[in-house]
Amino acid sequence: MIRLPDELSFEEGDFLYISDTSDSNWWKGTCRGRTGLIPSNYVAEQAESIDNPMHEAAKRGNLSWLRECVENKVGINGLDKAGSTALYWACHGGHKDVVEVLLSQPNVELNQQNKLGDTALHAAAWKGYSDIVEMLLNKNPRTDIRNNENKLALEMSTNSMCASLLKKKQGNNITRTLSNAEEYLDDEDSD
Repeated sequence: MIRLPDELSFEEGDFLYISDTSDSNWWKGTCRGRTGLIPSNYVAEQAESIDNPMHEAAKRGNLSWLRECVENKVGINGLDKAGSTALYWACHGGHKDVVEVLLSQPNVELNQQNKLGDTALHAAAWKGYSDIVEMLLNKNPRTDIRNNENKLALEMSTNSMCASLLKKKQGNNITRTLSNAEEYLDDEDSD
């Protein structure tokens, strides 16, 4: 029974995505794409908590759960206890379909480093997922980021295809930088 005009209705077994717990009696949440208020005691007494549902979906390669997280506005760039994003975990697990969905989201952070200094690109290269490395490179992440062991994604590559893709990308970046410098010098010379 709904009592407040902005109270959210839900059924047993529904996933509730809680976004604000600042009011001790009413929490703001989303369920099945609708946002509203939920009595906090319902959630506290009867719910199982999953701190990072987007991360869990990405780790498991659970595409339908991931899409549900996206539809319910779970933060795309949220960090877990390891400082990793859902994109990192999808890349680490080799879940190409999940990576594709995450990369299609606006403002997805490609260069976020976790507590080990690794990015999604480091994870994909280290695990040898060349198709995912290629997907990431098509979105133009930085390839010059070093992790806490001072290693680039290229240096962590475990197969030749990943290494080749990364070398090609880094070569293009160096060429682009040099050509930009040459254009700059040409502009200076024309004065």
